[in-house]
Amino acid sequence: MKDPNQPSYWQETGRWASYEETYDPQSGAWSSLSVSYLTFKSLIHLRRTMNSGVTIFNSEKRTLSGVAEEMVTEMVNKKAIRQGDREGVLKSFLQNHSQSDDLERHALTDGVDLQKFSVKDRRDESDQVEASMVLVGALDFLERPTVVFVRLKEAVELDSTLEAPVPVRFVFALVGPNDSDMDYQETGRAMAALMADKVFNQTAFRAKSARELTDGMASFMDCCIVIPPTEIQDEAMLSSIISFQKKLLQDRFQPSDPAVGKDPKLRRRSSSTGPEPEDPLSRTGRPFGGMMRDVKRRYQYYKSDITDALNAQVLAAVIFIYFAALSPAITFGGLLADKVENMMGVSELLISTSIQGIIFCFIAAQPVLVIGFSGPLLVFEEAFYAFCKSQGIEYIVGRVWVGVWLVIIVVIIVAVEGSFLVRFISRFTQEIFSILISLIFIYETFSKLGSTFKDHPLVLNYDHLNATLENPWQPKVQEVVMNDNMTGNTTVIVKTFKPHYPNTALLSMCLMFGCFFIAFFLRQFKNGTFLPGKVRRLLGDFGVPIAVFLMILLDYNINDTYTQKLVVPKGLTVSNPSKRGWLINPFGEHKTFPVWLMFASCVPAMLVFILIFLESQITTLIVSKPERKMVKGSGFHFDLLLLVGMGGLSAIFGVPWLSAATVRSVTHANALTVMSKGPKPVIEKVMEQRVSGVLVALLVGLSILMEPILKLIPISALFGIFLYMGVTSLNGIQLWDRMLLLIVPKKYHPNKPYATKVSTGRMHLYTAIQIVCLVILWIVKSSPVSLALPFILILTIPLRMFMTGRFFSELEMRCLDGEEGEVKFEEEPGQDVYCESQMPL
Repeated sequence: MKDPNQPSYWQETGRWASYEETYDPQSGAWSSLSVSYLTFKSLIHLRRTMNSGVTIFNSEKRTLSGVAEEMVTEMVNKKAIRQGDREGVLKSFLQNHSQSDDLERHALTDGVDLQKFSVKDRRDESDQVEASMVLVGALDFLERPTVVFVRLKEAVELDSTLEAPVPVRFVFALVGPNDSDMDYQETGRAMAALMADKVFNQTAFRAKSARELTDGMASFMDCCIVIPPTEIQDEAMLSSIISFQKKLLQDRFQPSDPAVGKDPKLRRRSSSTGPEPEDPLSRTGRPFGGMMRDVKRRYQYYKSDITDALNAQVLAAVIFIYFAALSPAITFGGLLADKVENMMGVSELLISTSIQGIIFCFIAAQPVLVIGFSGPLLVFEEAFYAFCKSQGIEYIVGRVWVGVWLVIIVVIIVAVEGSFLVRFISRFTQEIFSILISLIFIYETFSKLGSTFKDHPLVLNYDHLNATLENPWQPKVQEVVMNDNMTGNTTVIVKTFKPHYPNTALLSMCLMFGCFFIAFFLRQFKNGTFLPGKVRRLLGDFGVPIAVFLMILLDYNINDTYTQKLVVPKGLTVSNPSKRGWLINPFGEHKTFPVWLMFASCVPAMLVFILIFLESQITTLIVSKPERKMVKGSGFHFDLLLLVGMGGLSAIFGVPWLSAATVRSVTHANALTVMSKGPKPVIEKVMEQRVSGVLVALLVGLSILMEPILKLIPISALFGIFLYMGVTSLNGIQLWDRMLLLIVPKKYHPNKPYATKVSTGRMHLYTAIQIVCLVILWIVKSSPVSLALPFILILTIPLRMFMTGRFFSELEMRCLDGEEGEVKFEEEPGQDVYCESQMPL
């Protein structure tokens, strides 16, 4: 541009989201993503101009005009441009910032004076996407090329500068005369590629001087590869560059810490938090070495685990988590009793949750975990009971021998430090399992509703009830008298049956859907905008007990319709006193237990162990994320031994075994988290202590005294909670999101790596493979060999390894199967803990 008054515009010709896209003005379309390639000359020119350029750190401007004004003023002050050129440069910076969609309206030529490049990146410590804007152009009225680099204190959306409204953190401008030997377009591309490099981007984010920027650029150039001007005959000749570049990237961080270069997460932490803590999953090579390390690391804080509980926030967490733990205990207890014909039920589950919870919180290496019954264990109990019933085996006695083998298995696994295997359980396996459990929850809900309609069908005429009876819903007794004319004997046959009650099915359906919708919409309400945040969270967090309470009131006030209620024994009585007691005879309750079955029980024991291992270890991983800033350590090995060992020994008392409950544990950790003050609160610390877990478990045990109230709960309301758990468990599961994308047009796909960095066809192929695995698991679950379900699930781990490098590249697998690094904390609007877990409830 020769004249500062000449009208012009900034044309966006390149953009980066890790990889580069270029705009072709002739076709009017963007190219596909590709690796950036730069000229050596452009890097040299960029480094030279940056050494003498203008840098502005932590600018507080919030508009494009304000940023441009500050840039030009600083350029004049540093004598980068003449005072007389000030207005011309300022006017050029504020020229129309054209987007790609608007380019057809401009007369495009091959040589555009003003060009713009955009770079989008995600901050490591937040989930927010931020952009860098690179402006390059030829202004003939300037004497020499000059650059200005601006870092804004807060990322802000600058008026109409980018195609999508993304907050801008960095602005870079390079302007100079046309007769310079500098190629402005290539130098601008070099700067954009530099900003797309995560290491340099972090350096620029933390830099306090221009020297740190140039040092970061030198580090970038050290890892660049220069290809001599030799003709390349074949693409295969470039293959050796890949391995050479990998070595350069590994050596990039060798001078400071050899271990840091291997893991980008370690690189980020080493630059901000000092020495990296010991990896709790690393193997010591000694029998029980990992377990002893867990004990030594955690027990040094045992005194503070008590004193740190002297805090009002801990008391509030106890009240909240009590209801969060009681609701699923009652729900799963009622459903478990239905599945195993009252061999275990609410009383056994409440007592097991209480006693094991108290022991766990007193002894465990990670007492923040909340242990309880879960969906996968319910599915196993149902399958194991069906198997025992079909084979004529005493179910409650078989569980004792499964428990014995559980103890043996966990001792062996902990002795060889087998917890390191959790590293191989990727999102691929977790999400298939999660979807399966959610679908089972939803299917079972409607199956039970169908059974209610079958038992109490809608007919034209019903038998009249005897309202004079204390309980008009008692089963009817019918006597059939049979006379034998030859002997003169009379036989009386007494038949007991439940008649078809009017409106039972309809009311059960209303209670089920009512309970589901109230709990579901209260959860949605928590992330809305009505009422203050604390009130919303209170209603949302207690949505399940509120829904159950309202359904109890509704059912209680409809006196003329029968509904099945929760069966709860009085006091410490077992659910089915006629068939079992509190102590189970391992050699048989009503008949001798076969010796061969005592040894064969190792097979279902292995299956139970796989379920507890999967859920407990992954829960520990989630709770122990470095982003949560827990300082007392975790206990993968010791906690597994304690949890499975208690479950195995408790089987002799006929109570359910438990695992670390994912959502309840994450909720507990969030309730104990202390946030900083200010407009953008961050996690300061977590109140790591043992008292809250002990009190919650104690209160759950005392809830057995609520038997008169628990007996009022209609079973259909619990089915509504079952449906609620199935539906809410689908949230945050990437597989479910990708399944929905199968019927969503590409232009509406989310800005996620699995949708933007992987072609749509490849993404759908990956989704289809997971769906096939899901169908196979469902077939196994519905077949007589349903007990083999965990074994089949484990086979998805080697399947995922086999696909990597054969069907999908490493980059594609990182996008499709990578872990989310950020903590989804409830205080941020629109997020909740269900989305943080890929495992079922």
